[in-house]
Order: sequence, then C-alpha cells, then structure tokens
Amino acid sequence: MSATDRHLVVGRFRKPHGLKGEVAIFPLTAEGEKVFAVGQSLWIVGLDGEVIGGPLEVERSRPYHREWLMKFRGVDERVDLDPFRGQFVGAPADTLAPPADGEVYLHELEGFAVQWPDGSPLGLVSGFYELPGGLTLEIQGPKREFLLPFRKEFVLHVDREARKMVVAPPEGLVEESE
Repeated sequence: MSATDRHLVVGRFRKPHGLKGEVAIFPLTAEGEKVFAVGQSLWIVGLDGEVIGGPLEVERSRPYHREWLMKFRGVDERVDLDPFRGQFVGAPADTLAPPADGEVYLHELEGFAVQWPDGSPLGLVSGFYELPGGLTLEIQGPKREFLLPFRKEFVLHVDREARKMVVAPPEGLVEESE
C-alpha cells in the first residue's frame, strides 16, 4: 500500500480490553465479519481522515456485544494500544465491497445533485449530520438551505455513478416558491 491509497473508516478504537493486547473496536461497517477477519490489514486513521499508523494485521477477532474484540499481530501490551484510543480504523477502499445499488458511502454525499421526482433541480447536498433520529442531509436550495432526513420515504432513488438523488421532502419542508 502506498501513502496515496485511499482508506475508508470501518471502525473506531474504543479502549484496550484486558492486559494482553486486545482492543475493543466499535464497527462502522455492516461487514464486520469480513473487514475484521483474521489476516486482514487495518490502518489507524486520525480525526482529520489521514492515515497515522499501520498496517496492523488482525491476529484474532470476535464479536463482543455491539463491538469487536481484536488482537493485532505484534501488539502484546495494553500500553501499545493507548495512543490509538478514540482514533479510527481504516481499510483500503479497494478491499471493501462497493455499495449496493441505491447505496452510497457517506463521504461521497457532498455535491450530489438533488432532484424532485419530476427531474427538476432542488439543490445540492452540502453536508450531512448523524443525529439520534438517523442521518440527515443538508441541502443548499436556490434560496436557502434545509435539512432532509435520509430515509427511504424521502430519498426515493440514489444514483451513485451520476451523483444525484431523487427526493420527495415532507410537505412544508421546502417552500413552493423555490
């Protein structure tokens, strides 16, 4: 792997577990069995999205409540893991399954064109927020921005290749004069 290879975040370091080098990882992927499998290489990704360490080879792993407990080859002491607490775990993008039809990676959402069901433009995605009620898109419309929950009743279709989505916002969310 070169420094220019792209790594997508697949988990977050929680805390060391026990005294023999295991760590609790909170998964940010639905494919934990594959991504955290024995023999896989993972990288440490900082809060700025840059790779700051690795590769770390998974020596053993197992699901544990809502997290994964992992041991990395050559990391045998609890103190070796302390600097990674709160950081993220990344995997090379080319080793991950691409999103299914109608799905998209979160980092790809900014800049998506947003359209009404009739194809007329509504705005562009300028950001997103992970709120207690779920993912919410920030959309810049022609006159103002608004927030739209990323839910199947409002987001009708996502075209990852064309970088656009068709939406049906709830009544009153978007002014008719826009």
